[in-house]
Amino acid sequence: MNIMNMKKKHFIAVAAFLLGASAPVQAQINDDEITVITEDGTEDVIELPEGMLVEIDSLLNLYNTQAYLTDEECNFNEQIPEYPDEVYMERLKRLPTIMEMPYNDVVRKFIDRYTHGLRRSVSYMLGACNFYMPIFEQALEANNLPLELKYLPVIESALHPSVSSPAGASGLWQFMVSSGKQYGLEINSLVDERRDPIKSSYAAAQLLKDLYKIYGDWSTVIAAYNCGPGTINKAMHRAGGSTDYWKIYRYLPKETQGYVPAFIAANYIMNYYCEHNICPMRTELPLKSDTVMVSRDVHFKQVAAVTGISIEQLRTLNPQYRRDLVNGSTKPSSICMPQQYVAMFLDKEDEVYAYDAANLLTKRSQVTVAQTESQPQPTAQRTVSQNTPQPATATATRSTYRRGRGYVQQQPATAYGRKSRSRYGAAQTTTRGRQATTTRKGRGKAAKAAASQSVTVQSGQTLSGIARKHGTTVDKLRKLNGIKGDNIRAGKQIRVK
Repeated sequence: MNIMNMKKKHFIAVAAFLLGASAPVQAQINDDEITVITEDGTEDVIELPEGMLVEIDSLLNLYNTQAYLTDEECNFNEQIPEYPDEVYMERLKRLPTIMEMPYNDVVRKFIDRYTHGLRRSVSYMLGACNFYMPIFEQALEANNLPLELKYLPVIESALHPSVSSPAGASGLWQFMVSSGKQYGLEINSLVDERRDPIKSSYAAAQLLKDLYKIYGDWSTVIAAYNCGPGTINKAMHRAGGSTDYWKIYRYLPKETQGYVPAFIAANYIMNYYCEHNICPMRTELPLKSDTVMVSRDVHFKQVAAVTGISIEQLRTLNPQYRRDLVNGSTKPSSICMPQQYVAMFLDKEDEVYAYDAANLLTKRSQVTVAQTESQPQPTAQRTVSQNTPQPATATATRSTYRRGRGYVQQQPATAYGRKSRSRYGAAQTTTRGRQATTTRKGRGKAAKAAASQSVTVQSGQTLSGIARKHGTTVDKLRKLNGIKGDNIRAGKQIRVK
């Protein structure tokens, strides 16, 4: 433990004693959990919500923080005051909320975490409220939901718009992929609307509204928002069917046990920060923004190069685009920019689309397959079955079975009948189960045969096959060689011209 933490621990204990707190506040043990003492005297470890684990450095490095928030010197006393339980209970009771804000030892632990170890995060969130709270309030009001739910993203994401959890949740409201898609958010390789503050807020409001229709208890609703209805239903069953969060509490996962107390603590600290000498970061609201709709693909670098807006500002205003690429060709898509850049974009739209498009928009719509041979080669003579019809040209297709794939694919045959290759190595070339043989020696014989007027019948050859091979007909071969019928003997020389 460093010197600062030792001083903090000493001050907390002294302050609690002087102010008459019912019990001294314990120093935090781990960064990702708190420990409380249950009624029977045993220790209970509770995990913290994801929003309480977001590093302060990641919050301070956000574009909005650096551009519009100022961490000025605070006029408040640097001391961290402590209060008796009765003060916390009275303050929570005075909050203008529909939802219950009860007080207990677990809630106190979360308040202490905000007022001590997370003071700078609270300072950031108080400043960032100016960016996001109007959006949250509008979405909640549109669905006739309690406005105190606007503090849910405080414990979900610490108001970090693009943070992701180890479990795969993302955005201010920490939607999982499945629930995000269920509530109409587009999620693919290029777009993630879980990071869109407006769309994700309306999706979250609808989800909370649906959960309230099921449970009718707001504490249970936000617990279900954290762990899912399935887990809540199991806990309710074990608690005899009760929907009261505090009655099903001990049957819930460790993080969900701390979720409602953390939410109550977030409501407390966002309203009573002054009483704990926490200064909000000063906010300079950004210029008014507007959106443009594009129906072609465009890269942020193209927009930035032509209009002069910074890449970081584009990313901040459009966090839903994962790779700086707006896929307008898929469907009309919006780009949010300050108003002066919107006008410039519209004036120079063609120039934006044209800027370095060959390098920035590299997704090819058509490709040419490279050939293995640059020059055409003579046709090879192949040994064939008497019952197997052969293609008339070297570019005809033949069946090729790829091992491990379980299907037969038609592939072009090369001039020399070479075996095709796949990512697994040389594939086996077959013709109705019989392996076609092609050797350099066979190619030499074919060249000589093509130059002469007669050929030697190979085993398995037929008149029709020889006729196709040499561009003639069976009737002509019969007339040239005095053959009656279709039978020919292997080793016999016959004229082809």
